Amino acid sequence: MNSLLLAIEGWVIALIVLSSILLIGLIILFILVPIKQWFIALVSGAHISMARLIGMKLRKVDYKLIVNTYIMARKGGINISIVDLETHFMAGGNVDKIVKALIAANSASVDLTVELAKAIDLAGSDVVEAVETCVTPKIIEVNNIAAVAQDGIEVIVNVKVTVKTDIDELVGGAREDTVIARVGKGIVSCIGAAENYTELLESPSSIADSIMSKGLDDGTAYDIVSVDVADINIGRNLGAKLETEEAEKNKKLAEAQAERMRSMAVAEEQKMKAKTQEMKAVVLAAEAEIPKAIASAIKEGKFGVLDYYKLKNLQADTAMRSSIAGVEPDSGDGEA
Repeated sequence: MNSLLLAIEGWVIALIVLSSILLIGLIILFILVPIKQWFIALVSGAHISMARLIGMKLRKVDYKLIVNTYIMARKGGINISIVDLETHFMAGGNVDKIVKALIAANSASVDLTVELAKAIDLAGSDVVEAVETCVTPKIIEVNNIAAVAQDGIEVIVNVKVTVKTDIDELVGGAREDTVIARVGKGIVSCIGAAENYTELLESPSSIADSIMSKGLDDGTAYDIVSVDVADINIGRNLGAKLETEEAEKNKKLAEAQAERMRSMAVAEEQKMKAKTQEMKAVVLAAEAEIPKAIASAIKEGKFGVLDYYKLKNLQADTAMRSSIAGVEPDSGDGEA
């Protein structure tokens, strides 16, 4: 009897220990394994192993997001593995966007692979928007591009460029700013080649045709579908402005030259006046010697008093004639 009781007691203890171990195991299982996500994936037809879920949880991966996007991918007919989603998440990518982009691309028959979608997302581009733009082109506005035609008239052009995404060139291809810069350069070139601004007003399509023929979308993430001229405005008459500025410049140059010549003439006049005064001084000095010469001649008997009076009469007669003629008389009086 005692042995039977001991046996029963041993079985009870073993059962208790086994139940405790099982309870502890269940607790650990519920702690480590996200049962809810595992069950949701199972009933959604996107089975994920418990080991994979435990691994994601231990690696601190957002397993709820991974499970939801994996279910969405499987429901959308996208063949993508749970490993791809987990790896992309750990690389800093947006798993939700790449799955949505793959579903949209599949529905629109756009050739977008999983690897390309991941690369586009990791490159910093919005992969969903890229697929949408590939299906529905978007418009890029290039406004206020000004250039001067050959007749000197400034022309200001606004265009609308319709583009769609080139999926294959999205990684490493130039973006919207490059397209705008190239289109602007094409507009400037077209305006500059026009002999007259009226040519552009009469045929705006020539600008669009010129841009389309240049292949400006090479090496970019877009294909240019069309270019439409939205508006053409006439700006300044730069040719006339330049001519006016040139005329003003020539005028100032001529005035400067005339002023220089006038200054030279004034200087020459002053120089001649100085020479005249110098000559007058010489004449006065010579005239001052005449009375001395007369006095000396009288003393030496070479010049008589009668001759002197004849000379005075001649001087008086000359002074009278000069007065009548309005000529200033000579200041020399010839007196001793």
